[in-house]
Amino acid sequence: MSTNGDLNRKLRMALVGGGAGSFIGRVHCTAAVLDNRAALVAGALSSNPERAKASAPAYDIGESRAYGSYQELLQTEAALPEDERIDFVSVATPNHTHFEIAKAAVESGFNVICDKPMTFDLAQAEQLASAVDHSDVVFAVSHNYTGYPLVRQAREMILNGELGEIQAVRAFYIQGWLRTRLEEEEQKQAAWRTDPSKSGAAGCFGDIATHAYNLGRYMTGLLPDQISCHLRTFEEGRQLDDYGTAVIQFENGGLGTVTASQISHGRENDLFIEIDGTKGALQWRQENPNEMIVRKNGEPHKIYTRDPNAPFMNGSGAAACRLPSGHPEAFFEAFANVYRSAYDAMADRALGNSIEKVDTIYPNVHDGVEGMYFIQQCVASSADNGAWLPLKHERARR
Repeated sequence: MSTNGDLNRKLRMALVGGGAGSFIGRVHCTAAVLDNRAALVAGALSSNPERAKASAPAYDIGESRAYGSYQELLQTEAALPEDERIDFVSVATPNHTHFEIAKAAVESGFNVICDKPMTFDLAQAEQLASAVDHSDVVFAVSHNYTGYPLVRQAREMILNGELGEIQAVRAFYIQGWLRTRLEEEEQKQAAWRTDPSKSGAAGCFGDIATHAYNLGRYMTGLLPDQISCHLRTFEEGRQLDDYGTAVIQFENGGLGTVTASQISHGRENDLFIEIDGTKGALQWRQENPNEMIVRKNGEPHKIYTRDPNAPFMNGSGAAACRLPSGHPEAFFEAFANVYRSAYDAMADRALGNSIEKVDTIYPNVHDGVEGMYFIQQCVASSADNGAWLPLKHERARR
């Protein structure tokens, strides 16, 4: 893989979304520049042109490249000389706008890093994946939890057979911030996430269960076969689910569960996963991300700490670290690892080299399609009282 050193310059970034009141836009921007391999040079920061331009100074975007719409951004940037125009677009907008922005960027020849869920529905996801297939662009999806060093450590351990055959996966993402109807209090983040016209067919399961499902797929490589799901809306009057549990049958005969909640008192962002194999089991928790527990019967439990210099760390785990052991690395650094992996591919593309689009260390457009299929089948299964439905999409990657 190449680095920006081979390219001999920083990649030029445009941000769509991220204006006043945004959480994830600022996260994208911070992660994108963490390794000094990219510079934010342009943006269309809001769907409101005045607000978009007013938000630009907060990102140090010059007036001439502070655009009033993503259409203006793409058209103007594409007309610039090759050594001035942007290399990639980061899409950090509500779910229902991802497709039109990302597809237009792909068709304009720009690389894309898109927030998740990738699109509003499965049909859009499949159409977007087809557009990516017929282009030479790099397309990444910000399933940022895949960037944690010990997640990548676990992935390499599992794919190398250190845990034996994987038979059970239990993934959870538990929050409590939507225990009350915050959406009625004009809280921006709650309002669009609970609105089916903006969030899509699922609420809690579209927002956070997709992370838990993706994490299990990423770490184990198990291919799903069928799913049975029960979704609930426990907060009266809310339009979308705020709790749910799904059971997954994998092709190898293993079983998985995904449980997600946004109404559990006192819970913040408790994403955790347990994986059982025939030779061992492991556990990792996002709120304590620098430790991973590995267990084998008859042996003391092992606590793996994030230590790039330790002999127990494999290549994937060590490569995802930036700091020595004992200095916590967490959310921003993991997010930046998704960017850094995508940058390697973007640099290769800029140098005229071929790029891999399916078997990538970063989540790609195929993972985005899988996420939308997961949401669709969960909603359909729940509507049919937990009926078993197919879950393996033709674009599923190992």
